Amino acid sequence: MTGSLAPEPPEAVAPGTVKPGATALTPESAMRDRRALMLASIRDVGGHEPLAQDIFDALAIDIVEGELRPGDTLNSVDLARRFGTSRTPVREALTELERHGVVVVPPRRRPYVAYATLKQVRDVYEVRASLFALVSELIADHCPPERIAELDAWQQALEDDVACGNSGDYFWHNVGFRFIEAGLSGNGDLERLIKALGLRTLQLRHLSLSQPGQIQRSVADHRRLLRAYAERDKVAAVAMTRALIMGGYRAIEQSGLVENEARGELDHAAESGLPSRVRQ
Repeated sequence: MTGSLAPEPPEAVAPGTVKPGATALTPESAMRDRRALMLASIRDVGGHEPLAQDIFDALAIDIVEGELRPGDTLNSVDLARRFGTSRTPVREALTELERHGVVVVPPRRRPYVAYATLKQVRDVYEVRASLFALVSELIADHCPPERIAELDAWQQALEDDVACGNSGDYFWHNVGFRFIEAGLSGNGDLERLIKALGLRTLQLRHLSLSQPGQIQRSVADHRRLLRAYAERDKVAAVAMTRALIMGGYRAIEQSGLVENEARGELDHAAESGLPSRVRQ
């Protein structure tokens, strides 16, 4: 996939836009180019050797969308053949994915998609809830109404996705909603902290929103959040944001998927003769 959007440091661009000459981020452009939205939503990517960046992008989207699941191995020879390159760019891409916490590259063993414990998942969600609570507070206090209205198009896209029962598109529109929302806070350091949560957060959000009934609950909560912004009700906006994000965690918790994957990590380590990274 090629990108019409290019990730820039938050201080270099206005919220909801990209560098001069590129296309503004909209619900439509987000679906045309998931890669660009993904890169805009995480920290410190881009600028790598082009082939390594392409491999990183493709594998990252596969991991985020669950096409590659925890424990799946990543064969560098097969990947080099798939992308028509040597193994050097593949190794560079896998190293970058490991830095983002979604791949493990053990010595003398095949890399694989990383596992997580439920505690690690909860920790991520608690941090996100606190950061976005501050986003909501700043928007309610300072953001002009015409800027808050930028979220309306994203909310309509979410409503349309729910009407079609399309959780995949809902996820990417939700990523766009949160990206624009963070920009509306007007706080570049806060945006950078949110982006620093990286690919693991996107992976978990996709897992959460793919659970039965979750997009219906999510879109209703987003409706209430926008109402709180419109009414300048900071207390309600902060409470709604916390409830919305931690509701995502509860959907993962109730699914039991992460606990099963943690047990899979123990089995994986036992079979490979490596120490486990997961501690129950």
